[in-house]
Amino acid sequence: MNSRLRSVPVGAAFSVLLSISVNGYGAEDPAKREVFYGEQHLHTSWSFDAYIFGNTKSTPAQAYEYAKGKPLMHALGYEMKISQPLDWLGVTDHSEYVGIIQAANTPGSALAKTELGKKLIVHDASDIQRIYLLLGRSMIDNKPFPELVAPKLASTIWDKNNEAADAANEPGKFTAFNAYEWTSTPNNANLHRNVYFKDGKKLPKMPFSSFDSQAPEDLWAWMDKQRAQGVELLAISHNADVSDGLMFPMEVNFKGRPIDKAWAEARMRNEPLTEIKQIKGQSETHPLLSPNDEFADYEIFSYLLGDPPGKFPKIPGSYVRDGLKSGIAMQGTRGYNPYKTGVVGGSDSHNGAAPYRQDNFFGGHAKADGGLKERMRGHLFAGLDTRLLNPAGLTAIWAGENTRASLFEGMKRKETFATSGTRLKLRFFGGWDFDKNAVDGREWVKGAYAKGVPMGGDLTAAESGKAPAFIVWAVKDPTAGNLDRIQIVKGWSKDGQAFEKVYDVVWAGDRSPDVITGKVPAIGSTVNIMEASYKNSIGKTELKTVWTDPDFDPSLDAFYYARALEIPTPRWTTIQAKELGITPPTNVPATVQERAWSSPIWYTPTNEFRQKAKTGGTRIADLKQQGGKMLTDAELKTLIEGKSTWLKNLVTGSTFRIVWEKNGQRTFWNINPSDPIPQHFGFASKDSYLGLPTHYEIKDNQIVEDFGNGPMAWTVFKTGDRTLLSRSDEFGFANYEIIKTPKHLIDLDDVKRK
Repeated sequence: MNSRLRSVPVGAAFSVLLSISVNGYGAEDPAKREVFYGEQHLHTSWSFDAYIFGNTKSTPAQAYEYAKGKPLMHALGYEMKISQPLDWLGVTDHSEYVGIIQAANTPGSALAKTELGKKLIVHDASDIQRIYLLLGRSMIDNKPFPELVAPKLASTIWDKNNEAADAANEPGKFTAFNAYEWTSTPNNANLHRNVYFKDGKKLPKMPFSSFDSQAPEDLWAWMDKQRAQGVELLAISHNADVSDGLMFPMEVNFKGRPIDKAWAEARMRNEPLTEIKQIKGQSETHPLLSPNDEFADYEIFSYLLGDPPGKFPKIPGSYVRDGLKSGIAMQGTRGYNPYKTGVVGGSDSHNGAAPYRQDNFFGGHAKADGGLKERMRGHLFAGLDTRLLNPAGLTAIWAGENTRASLFEGMKRKETFATSGTRLKLRFFGGWDFDKNAVDGREWVKGAYAKGVPMGGDLTAAESGKAPAFIVWAVKDPTAGNLDRIQIVKGWSKDGQAFEKVYDVVWAGDRSPDVITGKVPAIGSTVNIMEASYKNSIGKTELKTVWTDPDFDPSLDAFYYARALEIPTPRWTTIQAKELGITPPTNVPATVQERAWSSPIWYTPTNEFRQKAKTGGTRIADLKQQGGKMLTDAELKTLIEGKSTWLKNLVTGSTFRIVWEKNGQRTFWNINPSDPIPQHFGFASKDSYLGLPTHYEIKDNQIVEDFGNGPMAWTVFKTGDRTLLSRSDEFGFANYEIIKTPKHLIDLDDVKRK
């Protein structure tokens, strides 16, 4: 498609040139970058679902005015006002069926006179779910109504959207991006992407929609073609938590083809960012994926769009940290990483406005969750309990100036962090030469850029094998809770297995890490739940430190990101329960710890260090080449049914037992909680202690068990006198061996006592 040139007012053009001249964009000093808070995911009435939900009036132009601080009327007639104006915004109305509901509900319009148009008229609340499912099902099945996707109608709305963005854009003061949402929802799985453009004068004639293709690969191919024509653009994936495991696939892509280097490069070339928090939950991680992370149970949203009966979203492949771990495992085993993604926050509000703060929550789906009493009684629409929603997140970009070009480049290099809605500031740097005083003095940021890389970057290759050091710094939002702690989340991989560990690196108060777990105790709480109030009498206004990885192995792929947490404060449900004079609901937490997440920093070993690594397991391809034999269903039944088998993890050296009951139940036993647990073992230690079973069955020459609403398979090989097992998520390695029953589990002579 050909790009089109758009006229820019002379005054605006002069403002851009003046801003570039004064700030020196393009040759900027990185140390002078500022943080700009904005919204990358917002809908107006021009989105078909927003109109159905009752938002029939808000326009992109009004959304930009709201972001600048001007009030906007809610669909139920009350005023919405942002607590603090934003620095930038991209309105991301759905490209599918854009503007058609307005047309159908406009008396006398051509569409309103048709039989289909009459079905799209919203008379009362009962029409919301009917029309939403009618159009939503056509998107899920990728069978659009031909009369609703006429290019003339869609092109007109696209032009008006861009005109609104150009009119609202004020270089140096407020940035309005040209953007839209590509809304692929195959079989109710969310694969949505927000597409952002750098220059309002270089845009496609029409956006690429999911009606053109539901495959992310085809979206990226279209983006590559646009880039070849001079159109600079990027995509941001969102709501991975409801993607049914498809956002971060491990083996095959959307089209069923093996994930390869070309696919990985296409994704990273076009999609450098992913949304980690929005109104429909967080996508950082899940307790099943991070059983040793005490903060992993934050704003969980286990729900698929459209509420398909009897189906829950698959957990593996649906969270950012899980994707980051899979990515470095791919890097180590295959030589490419498709998931070197930075993070952003957003709202996905369909009101043309979003609240962001717990004390300003007015829902995000117009009349469907806009009424206080309806919202607080757990009103269901399309199966969604409104109390599970939250006030959404924000994206913070470190950039030289508040312009489209500067902010776009900040997103492109992933120098971004996300917050849960507050305006706390977060910096994160990694390097080899930071000493303990690297975060002190007025010029510490300049030194950090000079000697290291910021969030979103790659550490230079290790030379001596010494551990990297990381600078973390956070300052509280003056209008929010004090800071509790900053953590660094590390992921690493060896022989296809991926691991994680959360380190408390700096914290408020006189607390000491637990001598066994190393975890810092909870800071406590000042929240008065019945009064929905709190005191900033605990915590700190600023936290900073230099941390060196105590467990660094230069031969292993790794990533690191920072997570800053505020002290507990009342959740919106607690605040609004106080307003109604009722007891806070018990199906959601009464308090919340607001937080921020940095984009990661990655470490990739050199070939020299990789060659020095001690290999644990054996590649399946090598096993087969050496004559290894894969066991059949009958042989598997003889091996395990009704048996107790001891396994050794050849990567970590840990041993554990599996009991395979004849009734199809599998139970872990004798797992040492202090041993590192690989990705996708869930609550293995706890399940071992309690003896909790999981269903398994033998089929297709595999032992298939349930994990996180999806299958996880073991394949067994005989090679000589050894019996080796591989797991389907460990990228072609057989990392487990059946061993004889150990005489003892722990050799006390090898235990190091402090």
